[in-house]
Amino acid sequence: GELESIAAKYLATVEPDAAAALARVRAAGWQVAIVSGGFTQAILPLARHLGIARVEAVGLRFNADGSYAGFDEAAPTCRSRGKNTVARKLRAELGADEVVMVGDGASDLEGKGDADRVIGFGRFADRAKVRAGADAFIRSFAELPALLGV
Repeated sequence: GELESIAAKYLATVEPDAAAALARVRAAGWQVAIVSGGFTQAILPLARHLGIARVEAVGLRFNADGSYAGFDEAAPTCRSRGKNTVARKLRAELGADEVVMVGDGASDLEGKGDADRVIGFGRFADRAKVRAGADAFIRSFAELPALLGV
């Protein structure tokens, strides 16, 4: 179905250095989560591929016959500044000293203030606004560990 094709596209276009870079970051003690306004069910295969157990996204609901029954309207990421809510939640839940967001869009830039640092990511979409507003900007996940001091 549609969710499977979205999931397959995520996997087919995953940044080549992401898995190794995230493994290195996790080995240094960082907790990694995917925070997205996308659909949880489409993101989970990518999360598994990258070894990420925590996904904060928008869940879809289905009836017993498989027909669409709506989405989780309580999911913070389906609202404006929802990633900020998740950043605060993760900081509190994990007792994090530092929260760093990596992303390529305006909703990631909004995370400033609730995230200590926002790192712009430009491999697939190099947006001037993100490049200008981010605390740092990378085009490959291979650059991430050094920015995190690992």
